[in-house]
Amino acid sequence: MGYIMVFITTPTQENAEKISSMLVEEKLAACVSVVGEAKSTFYWEGKIEKEKEYLLIIKTKDNLFNKILEMIKKIHPYKVPEILALNISQGNPDYLKWVEETVKKEEG
Repeated sequence: MGYIMVFITTPTQENAEKISSMLVEEKLAACVSVVGEAKSTFYWEGKIEKEKEYLLIIKTKDNLFNKILEMIKKIHPYKVPEILALNISQGNPDYLKWVEETVKKEEG
């Protein structure tokens, strides 16, 4: 069983809070941290854009990524939302045990 951190950006704090609550309520995440007001610079549809965004850092198991991806794509306001997962190679064993006990048990 592996663990991941998933990064998602949203245009508003309201979007971030809605997504955070849904992921935790559905037991797809043990914890979601919302980092407020990141300034993102990116290339979109032929030009450079600069926008205020909110960053979500989701702690979960790797076998739940596809469910998270499906849920976010259905409710996210962006046409192409940022949904990136990073493997956790090491961590506090007690914290990882808590993640394991908190999220859904079934496979993705």
